[in-house]
Amino acid sequence: MNTRAAQILKSPILWVGVALLIGGIAALAFLGPRPMATSDGSPTAPPSQLASPPTPSAAASFVGSQRCVECHQAEHAAWQSSQHAKAMQHATPLTVLGDFSGVTYTQDGVTSTFMHRGKAFIVRTDGPNGQLAEFEVKYTFGVDPMQQYLVELPGGRLQALALTWDARPRELGGQRWFRQYPNERIDHRDELHWTKRSQNWNFMCADCHSTDVRKGYDATADTFDTRFAEVSVGCEACHGPASIHLEWARGPRPSTSAPSAKGFAVVFDERRGVSWPIDATSGNARRSRLRDTAKELNACAPCHARRSQFAEGWRPGDSLMQHFLPVTLREGLYHADGQQQGEVFIWGSFLQSRMHQAGVTCSDCHDPHSQKLRHEGNATCAQCHAPARYERTEHHRHEAGSAAAQCVACHMPATTYMVIDPRRDHGFKIPRPELTLSTGAPNACSSCHADQSPQWALEAVQRWHGTSQRASTHYADFLHAGRTSKPGAARGLLGLVGDLSQPAIVRATALELLERYPSEPAQALLQRGLVDADALLRHVAVSRHESVPAAARISALVPRLRDDTRAVRIEAARLLVPVAAQLAGEARALHSKVIAEYESTLRADLSQPEARVNLGNLLWQQGEGSPAEAQFRAAIQQDPRFAPARVNLAELLRSQGRETEGEALLRDGLEVDPGSPILRESLALSLVRQGKKPEAFREFERAARDPAATARQIYLYALALDDANRRAEALRVLIEGTKRHGDRDLSLTLALWQSEGGNEGAARDALAAWQRINPDDPALPRSPALQ
Repeated sequence: MNTRAAQILKSPILWVGVALLIGGIAALAFLGPRPMATSDGSPTAPPSQLASPPTPSAAASFVGSQRCVECHQAEHAAWQSSQHAKAMQHATPLTVLGDFSGVTYTQDGVTSTFMHRGKAFIVRTDGPNGQLAEFEVKYTFGVDPMQQYLVELPGGRLQALALTWDARPRELGGQRWFRQYPNERIDHRDELHWTKRSQNWNFMCADCHSTDVRKGYDATADTFDTRFAEVSVGCEACHGPASIHLEWARGPRPSTSAPSAKGFAVVFDERRGVSWPIDATSGNARRSRLRDTAKELNACAPCHARRSQFAEGWRPGDSLMQHFLPVTLREGLYHADGQQQGEVFIWGSFLQSRMHQAGVTCSDCHDPHSQKLRHEGNATCAQCHAPARYERTEHHRHEAGSAAAQCVACHMPATTYMVIDPRRDHGFKIPRPELTLSTGAPNACSSCHADQSPQWALEAVQRWHGTSQRASTHYADFLHAGRTSKPGAARGLLGLVGDLSQPAIVRATALELLERYPSEPAQALLQRGLVDADALLRHVAVSRHESVPAAARISALVPRLRDDTRAVRIEAARLLVPVAAQLAGEARALHSKVIAEYESTLRADLSQPEARVNLGNLLWQQGEGSPAEAQFRAAIQQDPRFAPARVNLAELLRSQGRETEGEALLRDGLEVDPGSPILRESLALSLVRQGKKPEAFREFERAARDPAATARQIYLYALALDDANRRAEALRVLIEGTKRHGDRDLSLTLALWQSEGGNEGAARDALAAWQRINPDDPALPRSPALQ
């Protein structure tokens, strides 16, 4: 993490569907004809047929990686040299890399000291109250290119110190202490301070640095008793509990030659008997047979995807969305062309790639035990791409043997995270400078030639390859238009969703964006999305039914209560709660079963305020006001800056005739976080309801003028101005708002008010501008002037 926006890597899914907060926050071209694959890599099939692979027997237990060495010496030796084996270790003189000889590090007026005391490693730094205190390092975290350190706070909480050891060689700038978020001033009150929940190991980090983690959160005592089967990422993290496998290994072998799982739930055999013959004409390889499973991808994705966890208990053989919700290609996390931007890891990038569509899987390139590439340099790529064609200067256009002539230089550009950690993009994209010009996405050419413009890079590419090879459309332009409300946005997104040759994660992203552009074609695609083969796209389709009328919602979502993917069916159940009284017979019984499943996932881990808000919303919708209030208040206790808890609690209090209590709650929140536009918006609405319009107006204005203001907050400010008989100012706010957000409500209200003011020309212009963005919007008049 190296930006404030990226502070929460794996925050729990926040479902907010009550009061002012609507919706969830939370989580390809291909080589030759083949059936389209879903985002987990499995073949296309109706959702009812996409059953999860069986999980291990309940009798299976974890035995530890050391038990594997007797029969798997080579694999164990490779693993011991890996980052998996060193992902987390007890702090000892053999594992601690940092300098604890009494050295100091000073930043933001705090001088921290690193020292030994007997066998203990001690850090003296600012603690939860801002005062200097001594903390013992309990565990190391990682080895290359940095090592972080975990210290214990009360309540069983392990926290990751922001002070980090640069493990690189000194000649590369390493062998020094540095702090995460070096360009921000952070004290003990800041959400990024090492003592806060965003740096908590138990929830944020543990499940991907250790094996079989159980958080062990006690909701009553607000304490953790986190346990793991093995401190690091061991053999069983990928293969599953091995006790039955050990029994198999010791027992008699069956006489049959039929394939055996050997006591495991899943066998990683996707590469067995497969070859990649290279076509002499194209220079590219084809898989000798279709990869019709996603075993490796599902094993790697839980820790190599940007996702939220909603249920513990993942085992090898489970698909990702039985326990996790991955994000789509969201703005701020991915550039419009799908390149990594925020800290998104690998999975979402790889799903976009031609390699994924061609059947490549993780271990085609990486040794699964050492995690190293199977071959050095370009030789890994040469397994499938003929060197005679692709290692020629005529292809890469750089000096042979140079760093720039490496395949990864152009096709896997690196982005640096956590100050010193460059990670390569796994989208394997062709550099397209024209997309930099049209969308702002980076390109590999300009990243190296920083002194040259994207236009210079485009002209160079066109000289080499001609203009036709760079004239094809790319989903980047449509996603960018959808994000920024450019002309053609809606129909471009419609086309992406309906184009089955596009990566499923791209189609899901387009469907997510289409919510901004309502139309009959968009609604039709939404219904088709409910039965799409891809679970992520189905989840997006379900989640977009938040505001659909009751009858249509019931018709659309009741069938999804039977979805084989847990993330999809519990989302359907959640959205059916407000209309549950209208369900009957089998549908009612089925909904009761799945909503109980949803509630149990929430209650299983209430360590984060997101889960408590979700539970509070559920209880409130079920008519249990007092328990809901308790959950909202517990969420605020966990994180006083967590605005959704205050907003929803204030709305609950309002519904109970306790408006003044809600107002006080929101004002208290603004004392803690004065820069929260959503708290100001909620306070302003509360003041309006109480008849305190002058005070409300000031809060609307402050919310709208905040740099982080949403289109809704600008819209509400315009309404407040209009209510105060300041229509001219309101129009100016709408005009500026449409330039900033291109929002539907802003645009249509601007047209209406211009028309009411007798300015028909300006009204037509406003409608025409929105029509260029979404010509199928049902709110547009069907007049000849707008055709």
